[in-house]
Amino acid sequence: MTVQRISAFSDSGQGGNPAGIVISDAFPADAEMRRIAAEVGYSETAFATPDGAPGQWRVRYFSPESEVPFCGHATIALGAALAAGSGDGRYRLRLNDAEITVEAVTEGAGYRAALQSPPTRSKPADPQLIEAALRLFGYSKDQLDPALPPAEIHGGADHLVLALKDRADLAAMTYDLAAGRALMREFGLVTIMLVHVRSETEFDVRNAFASGGVLEDPATGAAAAAFAGYLRDHRWPHRNRILITQGEDMGARSSITAEFDDQPGGSIRVSGATRQIAHP
Repeated sequence: MTVQRISAFSDSGQGGNPAGIVISDAFPADAEMRRIAAEVGYSETAFATPDGAPGQWRVRYFSPESEVPFCGHATIALGAALAAGSGDGRYRLRLNDAEITVEAVTEGAGYRAALQSPPTRSKPADPQLIEAALRLFGYSKDQLDPALPPAEIHGGADHLVLALKDRADLAAMTYDLAAGRALMREFGLVTIMLVHVRSETEFDVRNAFASGGVLEDPATGAAAAAFAGYLRDHRWPHRNRILITQGEDMGARSSITAEFDDQPGGSIRVSGATRQIAHP
């Protein structure tokens, strides 16, 4: 079975978050998809099969340790793979819990892809979750940015967002993987998103992904969609478009654009460039 390796949300042809892509006539058994995802070793591998009409696909996502309901960067990578095989255009994707679209167009030597996320929602974070997350990372409440209070956010998957006042605190992020996995699974989180506000529309981000067996994700489209929805709910002056820089502190700078209207809970358009990864 052929596995394509494509990096999503790359920045100037570098960085981004690699995803495995498997396009086949039928899904392998669940155990086999888990095995392939673990063997590929990326934070997620997307599996896609034809779903009736042309341009429609059934998609499932696996991390090295578990199946996840939605993965933004793997969807962007899948868009590039579908465009390479079937031409530039818009594709309908049926996930486990939602139906979305991805479109891709040729850009230079690669593709630029954009997904429309599932609906978004957010709520103030559970105080117990906040305390546990601060202990996990060794932060104090004084290090949090009061302009963006801690929140549980959703855009196809569940995340916690913590905003930090000091960029140096973001750069210093560290935590124990096993403890992070236990916390995320206890509270049903896919990632914990740490944010520093660079400007009203630009943000530096790190995403801890211990729930999937990965210390950190260099680009997280699902969390970007959820975060954009949170900014809209919070009445942040977002101007309907934000730019997220992620992965810089781990040497894999990634660039994610999120665009959205003012409709509460509405879908977020998340876009970025892709690049093919050579594999021996």
